[in-house]
Amino acid sequence: MTLSVIIPSFNRLELLLQALHSVVRQTRPPDEIWVIDDGSTDDTQCQVAAEFPAVKLLFQPNRGVSAARNLGILRAAGEWLAFLDSDDLWKREKIERQLAALQRFPEFRLCYTDEEWRKNDCRMNQKKKHRKYSGWIYPHCLPLCIISPSSAVIHRSVFEQVGLFDETLPACEDYDLWLRICHRYPVLFLAERLVTKRAGQWPQLSMQHSLDKYRIMALQKMLAVPDLRGENRDLTVAMLREKCRIYALGCRKNGRIQDSLWAEEIAGCLGAKNE
Repeated sequence: MTLSVIIPSFNRLELLLQALHSVVRQTRPPDEIWVIDDGSTDDTQCQVAAEFPAVKLLFQPNRGVSAARNLGILRAAGEWLAFLDSDDLWKREKIERQLAALQRFPEFRLCYTDEEWRKNDCRMNQKKKHRKYSGWIYPHCLPLCIISPSSAVIHRSVFEQVGLFDETLPACEDYDLWLRICHRYPVLFLAERLVTKRAGQWPQLSMQHSLDKYRIMALQKMLAVPDLRGENRDLTVAMLREKCRIYALGCRKNGRIQDSLWAEEIAGCLGAKNE
């Protein structure tokens, strides 16, 4: 089993170096490590090349995290692909534990793990809604993103089947991908906290965008998938209607009438189609 690691980064040099240290210290080293520098203006290029000469470093003009991950997917040679956000860390046995699990259960093409959450170096508790599951988990993926990209190991054939990250979405691109994957594949959850997800003073996509807007877009895309049928389709319609309701109320409260009308129109079309 060959494994490639893909790390997108944009102006996060110090965090990126820490993330890379967590990769090179793995008990089962990856076969290759790709850093996709998404247009950084700091010293990422020189520092990574100096401290990690074996890392394959690519630069692209700033196009967003999805474009960076997609470039890594297209360039990587591994049979299996592991992703790590530049502000997250891996525990030392992550790769070893996941590849061993995938060898025991070869029917799975995606394995993800539990995480430890930290904000400003203080541990945070996960809520019940963040509970994770194995198997056909599509219904559990509808309310929110339960799979962290930094925890996922994915067989490259999955991307050939469902496509790459959607580069038109500035946020919730992972939510969109997990819906497309979990509709078609069962997934393996490893109930071990093998990833440290960190939040701090640095910019994060989840803090810069109204996430429900992009979840609405992802759910609309799913309803256009021809083989989304039965209960999964009904659940998708119900979730889209609920996301539109919540988003429209929030927009009206904040005086964003056009955004509210956009969501209300989507919900209205759903009602007409399902009468």
